[in-house]
Amino acid sequence: MTMAYSISQVTGSMAMAQVEALLKKEGIQRDGNLDYTCAMYDEDYNVIATGSCFGNTLRCFAVDSSHQGEGLLNQIISHLIEVQFERGNIQLFLYTKPESAKFFGDLGFHEIARVENKVVFMENRRTGFPNYLKNLRKKKQDGEKIAALVMNANPFTLGHQYLVEKAAAENDVVHLFIVSEDASLVPFAVRKKLVMEGTKHLKNIVYHDSGPYIISSATFPSYFLKDEANIIESHAKLDLAVFQRIAAELGINRRYVGEEPHSQVTGIYNEVMKSELPKSGVECVVVPRKEMGGAVISASTVRQCIQRGDFDALSSLVPQSTLNYLCSKEAEVIVKKICASENVVHY
Repeated sequence: MTMAYSISQVTGSMAMAQVEALLKKEGIQRDGNLDYTCAMYDEDYNVIATGSCFGNTLRCFAVDSSHQGEGLLNQIISHLIEVQFERGNIQLFLYTKPESAKFFGDLGFHEIARVENKVVFMENRRTGFPNYLKNLRKKKQDGEKIAALVMNANPFTLGHQYLVEKAAAENDVVHLFIVSEDASLVPFAVRKKLVMEGTKHLKNIVYHDSGPYIISSATFPSYFLKDEANIIESHAKLDLAVFQRIAAELGINRRYVGEEPHSQVTGIYNEVMKSELPKSGVECVVVPRKEMGGAVISASTVRQCIQRGDFDALSSLVPQSTLNYLCSKEAEVIVKKICASENVVHY
C-alpha cells in the first residue's frame, strides 16, 4: 500500500539542504536556474522526493532510492503541473535522461528532440512542435540560397547589423530568428524592435520569434551533466537537432554565425555547428566579427559602455536606431537595470 506523504514548497534553508543532499545522493546537482522547488516528506519530516520549476520547464527530479517504485515521482510531477497551471503556464517543457523518456511519455509528455545517451527535450502538447513547424511553413520563400540567423541582440549592435547585411548580400532569403525568451537585460519586445529597425533597409529578411523551441542557455538544465564543456556541447547538439527540423521546413541550406574569440559558450556552439549542420545539408558560415578600434564589437562591450555611462564610445558600436532608443526616456528603466547588474559580460 502506498503511504500518503505530504508535498509542499521548499522555503527554509534546512529543507533546501535536505533537497540538495537527496539530489546529490541520486547523482544530481541542483540546477542554478530554479524558481520553485517542492519536496515530499515522510512521517519524520525527511525529504524523500523533490522536483523544481524554472519558467515553464520542469526539472531537478529525484526520489530517494529506498522509496522508488512507490509512484512518488508521479505525485511530484502532478504537483508541479498544478503549480505551473496556477501561474498560467499551460505549455510545459522538460529535459530528462534518455532512459527516463518513456516514463514521462506515459505521463503525457511528447519528445521534441534528443541527443543520444545525453538528454531528451519533451513537451506536454502532442501538437506543439508540429504546429510550430506548420506556422513556420507559411513564411517559406523560394530561392536557391536560403540562410538563417539566430540572434539574441542584447542589444542590437553594429556587429549584429554587419552579420545580417553579409547574409542578406550573399543569399536570396534570410530567415532571422530573434530569441524570444525574456532572460536578457534588454526585454524581447525591445530587442525585436531594435533588430527590425536596424535591418529595415534589407529587403530579403523574414523575421521570426524563436518561440520556445530554439533553446537558450538560460533554460537548458545542467543538473545531470557533469562538466561545463559537456553541458554546452550537449545543449548545442540539442539546439541543432531542433534547428535541423526547422531548416527542413523552410528549405534553409546555410546558417550564419559570428566568430567568437572570447565566449566559451559561443565558441563551443560554433564548433558543434560546423560539425553537425553539414550532416543535414546545411552549410555553417562563420563570419569574422566586425571590429572597431582594433577590438571586436560585442553586446557585452555595449552593455559595459552603458554601465559606465560612456555614450560617446557607445555611438561607435551601435546603429543610430539603437543609440536613439538607449538615449530615450523609454529606455531609462532598462539602462538603470544594466547599470545595476553585477555582471554584464557574457562568458
